Amino acid sequence: MLIIYTFFTELLGYFIKYNDDFLFFSDDRYAWHNVIIYNVYQLIFFLFFYRVYRRTLKKASHRTWVKYGGYLCVLAYVINSFITNPLHNRLSYAHVVGSLILIGILVFYFLEKKSEESMFSQIKNLMYWVSIGLFAFYSIFPLFLIFGNISIEVQFYFRRILLSMIGVMYGCFIIGLLFGKRQAFR
Repeated sequence: MLIIYTFFTELLGYFIKYNDDFLFFSDDRYAWHNVIIYNVYQLIFFLFFYRVYRRTLKKASHRTWVKYGGYLCVLAYVINSFITNPLHNRLSYAHVVGSLILIGILVFYFLEKKSEESMFSQIKNLMYWVSIGLFAFYSIFPLFLIFGNISIEVQFYFRRILLSMIGVMYGCFIIGLLFGKRQAFR
């Protein structure tokens, strides 16, 4: 479901930006603004993975931290929406908070995997590959948001890194889908 949602979000974002038939706003100054769908997408993306990891983690204390992290993420999006207009601007502060919470959750997951004994190799564990991909991307993404508005040279440099990390993340997802076995999932 998440892959389909991501695909349609990207498709809609493309059409809004480059096709005059798809508009959120009738005012020509904002006709190309598609950032609202990405703000909503990012919140749903975070909440989806928080829920997945809350169900996957075994330690009750880790699951509790994930629950409170989800509440904090939603609160960050609400507060950032009052500071910045989410219809026209990226909710960078909320994205950073959501990314940091996800990184913390991934650390919990990796710690549990390290102490866990399994008869299956991690190569066959889809969740492990997804976690590696998410960790690779979301350890860089907050830096892009924080330092991305400094200068055009920095933006260009970070953009190449960001696009590379997106490729790494989805590459890990694909490896997990190709090699994953149902019995090894966790």
